[in-house]
Amino acid sequence: MASLPPGIDKPGYDRNQPVGVVHLGLGAFHRAHQAVCFDALMAAGACGWMICGASLRSPRVAEQLNPQDGLYTCRVRDAEGERRQIIGAIREVLVGPDDPASLVAVMAHPDTALVTLTVTEKGYLLDPQSGTLMLDAPEIRADLAAPDQPRSVPGLLVAALGARRAAGLPAFTTLSCDNIPDNGRRTRQAVLAFAAALAPDLAAWIEAEAAFPSSMVDRIVPATTEADIDALEVVAGYRDAAMVKTEGFTQWVVEDWFSDRRPPLETVGVEMTDDVAAWERIKLRLLNGSHSALAYLGALAGHDLVHQAMAAPGFDGLVNAIRDEAEPTLDIRAGFDAAAYRAALVRRCSPLNRSSAVISRAGSASSRP
Repeated sequence: MASLPPGIDKPGYDRNQPVGVVHLGLGAFHRAHQAVCFDALMAAGACGWMICGASLRSPRVAEQLNPQDGLYTCRVRDAEGERRQIIGAIREVLVGPDDPASLVAVMAHPDTALVTLTVTEKGYLLDPQSGTLMLDAPEIRADLAAPDQPRSVPGLLVAALGARRAAGLPAFTTLSCDNIPDNGRRTRQAVLAFAAALAPDLAAWIEAEAAFPSSMVDRIVPATTEADIDALEVVAGYRDAAMVKTEGFTQWVVEDWFSDRRPPLETVGVEMTDDVAAWERIKLRLLNGSHSALAYLGALAGHDLVHQAMAAPGFDGLVNAIRDEAEPTLDIRAGFDAAAYRAALVRRCSPLNRSSAVISRAGSASSRP
């Protein structure tokens, strides 16, 4: 991607500015969601929010992005057409298992103020029933035995926070972006339990000094295929192994609780709030409830795609009735426009929204709302 065709510009901001964000679990969703927000933030003039991404499993993403200097294409397609943008927010990608000490060092660096995560629910190593850290898990046992070579998410976070404490630096903010209710509380619970098992005085410092805000994310990001990469090369004139594709709709709600520098994310459309749970209820009742009904009943009616079910007789009335019933139960937040949100949900089910979810044979929708 060193040479781009006319009309496709690289970011205009200084990409040599400091890394302020470390992201654990660098996949397509982060590149189509949070990284796009930080790209917009720096394009608007904010400084010090470049991202160092970390893969905690495979080196594949690093092999795709590092040769491209962290640049990649975000391809957005919806009812308004297709738009392509080169995202430049990612400085480099580390592979955690290959060099955990380097990953800990970048999190412990004075410039780093924020660590974000998309590691899936399993990455937190919390017991599904009790919600407590699984201290007997092999990854946790290994990290407690060798805390200077951590591999688990709790181990990495505690090692980096411990290094910051030893250096007299403030704790970074740890922001989970996984699609898990109360994700901030759960992250904090995992980190404090690991720290308590390792060094109770460090656990006390983290409990007093570190912020773990909750967040809610919503954007459909289908997996990128080789056919997608080939198609982009045909229409755009360059090959991008790290491209992502997504829909036009995007939403990020973040609890306004930070222990170090706070990025002005509200200036690029992120909703900063003291009550993420209220926004989660809006999403669950207006989006997820009607979407699940549409998926299950649509599959039973023989449809393969969400937009096919929405176009079939009766389904739009069903979806509207579910949302009409749900809306009065919601604690509508200031600044939330229910009518506009519902109209956006309708557009997301349009056949022109090529990121529209697929209905599986089991009747569920494959998306990441």
